[in-house]
Amino acid sequence: MGEILKPGDADEVLDIIQWATNSAVALDIRGAGTKIRLGRPMSGLPVLDLSALNAILYYEASELVLSASAATPINQIQQALAENNQVIAFEPPDFGKLMGTPSGAATLAGILSCNLAGPRRIQAGAARDHFLGFNAVSGRGETFKSGSRVVKNVTGFDLSKLMAGSYGTLAVLTEATIKVLPAPEKVRTVLICWAQDGSYDHGGVKALGDAMASPHEVSGAAHVPAALAHLSGVQFIAETGSAITAVRVEGPGPSVEHRCRELRQLLGRYGSTEELHTTNSTILWREIRDLDFFTHDMNRLIWKLSVPPSEGSRVALKILEGNPGDALYDWGGGLVWLAMEPREDALAEVVRSFVREVGGHATLFRAPDKMRATVSTFHPLDGPMHSITKRIKEGFDPNGILNPGRMHDDI
Repeated sequence: MGEILKPGDADEVLDIIQWATNSAVALDIRGAGTKIRLGRPMSGLPVLDLSALNAILYYEASELVLSASAATPINQIQQALAENNQVIAFEPPDFGKLMGTPSGAATLAGILSCNLAGPRRIQAGAARDHFLGFNAVSGRGETFKSGSRVVKNVTGFDLSKLMAGSYGTLAVLTEATIKVLPAPEKVRTVLICWAQDGSYDHGGVKALGDAMASPHEVSGAAHVPAALAHLSGVQFIAETGSAITAVRVEGPGPSVEHRCRELRQLLGRYGSTEELHTTNSTILWREIRDLDFFTHDMNRLIWKLSVPPSEGSRVALKILEGNPGDALYDWGGGLVWLAMEPREDALAEVVRSFVREVGGHATLFRAPDKMRATVSTFHPLDGPMHSITKRIKEGFDPNGILNPGRMHDDI
């Protein structure tokens, strides 16, 4: 790690970036450092440490809007929301334990810049869909802002969508505004408990498809194979000895009870069904959200696959054929997490060839620094997309000083 530059406010962020621009010095942009193992390593660069930009600046519960400085911890925001029975609906994950970085330290700008969302994404949308506005400093050394502190805003270009998922390569966020929602009154989970005599990945994904196609407003849809289910902190699941397909419903009590009954009737043809109430449901979906099932062996590589939901199990099992590992399915089968034994090439060509066949993309989510420096962590861009991405980068950061090569080695 290079020299640490720690601004105390947004004006000092601007001063540092103007100096870096004029001096042609590239910067490693960080908040709490919980995302330093995502993407290509920024070894040896001066670190722009934003951790002092830490405060909730505006929160109007009646308007369902919150603004905070870039490095405000998500936990701090959630505590403030809980006092008004509200939540961040896209369910931001905490990958600290998975990545070997501090748990409970993820920041608002970090979550938005990486566009990370949990199981509720299938109902509530991605982080970018809740990102209302921001203040930032571009790689040109210029301040700019987009959006506002209102849920409905049609002023100018929606640059929030562009910043979400840019991993700090376009601009340094100093303030962000998100919409929040009321917390659900009740949470329950319908479980399919599969037989103990084989693999049920295909059946689990098919059942998730049925649940998602139903009118029962599912807010979580995941399949946990038997090889992982026994690691759950929910005693019932850990003791079943079988694969588990989980479908979550949330809302007013009577509605939740009705939808659970209907879902159990719908899914009963796949196997025996059970029901988790609020406490155990919360534990299970936190485990799925934070990938707790993959934290027991920190040497394994983690791949994140985004594929059509109906293809999730087929792609995963093709990749794992002859390559030891485990799969976990979320977002109705559209998000597949693979934990695999270390290989020098990370099996990148194998993984991406199968994913490419179905029009998906694959991210090498966890791997040693040395491997991430040589293997493309993000899915390679095709010609037109590469050209567009490069032009956008040059527009916001013409000298390439903000997290250069973080996502793609030549951008």
